[in-house]
Amino acid sequence: MAFWTYILRCADGSYYTGHTDDLERRVSEHQTGGFCDFTSRRRPVDLAWSQDFSSREEALSAELIVKRWSRAKKEAMIAGDWAALSFFAKPPAERVSTSLDTNGGFVSLPPPASERGRK
Repeated sequence: MAFWTYILRCADGSYYTGHTDDLERRVSEHQTGGFCDFTSRRRPVDLAWSQDFSSREEALSAELIVKRWSRAKKEAMIAGDWAALSFFAKPPAERVSTSLDTNGGFVSLPPPASERGRK
């Protein structure tokens, strides 16, 4: 028997992560409402991602891990963008900056024109 961890994209753009032993039935339950307060107020929902596991324990463990992820990390996984997923897996302080600012976050401004040439 297969077990699933899944992510739903809700109508308001939010994500819901869960696990189940019957993916088709569970997504249908989310669509009809009444089974989950979070998704019942955010219908319709679309299945954005799913992964099968051989045991409920593995599926639950994966659900708990994914629930703690940032939105950006979830979106990278949904898109199958493994480079972005790897990037967002690192703590923010350890991520290599991709911005043009390369001096540690500080922008060096030249002195005001009135102070240039004074010493």
